[in-house]
Amino acid sequence: MKNVVQIKEVNSSIKNRREFLKISGLTVLSTGLLLSGCNNNDDLILSPNSTGLTSKYGQGHFPGTKDGVFDLGAGDLGVLTYAYALEQLEADFYTKVVNASGFTTNFTAEDQQVLQDLYYHEVIHREFFKTALTGALPNPKKQLLPDLEFNYGSLNFSSRSQVLATAKALEDTGVAAYNGAGRLISNPDYLLLAGKIVSVEARHASAIRSLINPNSKDFAGDDVIDTNTGLDVKKNPSEVITIAKGFITTTFTALYLP
Repeated sequence: MKNVVQIKEVNSSIKNRREFLKISGLTVLSTGLLLSGCNNNDDLILSPNSTGLTSKYGQGHFPGTKDGVFDLGAGDLGVLTYAYALEQLEADFYTKVVNASGFTTNFTAEDQQVLQDLYYHEVIHREFFKTALTGALPNPKKQLLPDLEFNYGSLNFSSRSQVLATAKALEDTGVAAYNGAGRLISNPDYLLLAGKIVSVEARHASAIRSLINPNSKDFAGDDVIDTNTGLDVKKNPSEVITIAKGFITTTFTALYLP
C-alpha cells in the first residue's frame, strides 16, 4: 500500500512551480524509513505500563493524551511528534504568507519565488511526518498529534518586513530545534532523515536572511554560527517549545523531552 502526500491548500495562481526544488523526493512510501516505525513486532516490547506495550525507542512513553492534555511522548516517537508540531507551525505560516492579499504586490519577484518554495517544502515536511507517524505509532487514532491551531497576533501577512522577520525567527528556531533533537534519537534511520531535513531548514534560514540583507554575511551570521566551533546553534525541545507557543494556541505538553 502506498501513502500519498497531497498538497491542497495552495492558491491556484502559484501551484506547480518547477517541482519545488525536487523536494517531493520525500514522498512517503509504505517501505520508507519512518514507516518501518513500530508496526514491526520486533520494535515493541512488554511493559508494565497501562497499554502493556512500550516502544523500543519510546522509553516507555508514547505520544498521546495524558490527564486530558496531549503529550508529545519520549524517545524517537516523541522527537518525531515534536518535529511534526514544528512543521505544522511552519507550514501554516507559509500557507498564510503565499495566500495573503498583498503577496503579489508587496513582495519582490525573488521574495515570491523563495517564499513559494518554502511553502511547498514545509507543507511536504508536515505531511511527511503525519504519514510517517500514522504508520509508526501502534494506535495513531489516539497517539497522533492533532492538527494544531495558531495565532500570530498583530502580524500583517501583507507586510514584507514583518513576514521576513517572522520567517527568520521561525527558520532559525527550526534549525536549532533539529540540531538539539539529534542526540535524542536512537534509531539511525530516523537520525539520517532528521539530518536531511535540517539541511533543508538551514537553506531556508540562509535564504530568508539573504532576502532581508542581500550580499551580506548574514546568511551565516554570528548569531547562529558559533565563531569558535563553526557549528550551528542547538536548542533543547523545552527551549524551542517555549518560543513556538508564542504562535501555537493548542495546549500540549512535552513532559518527557528535555
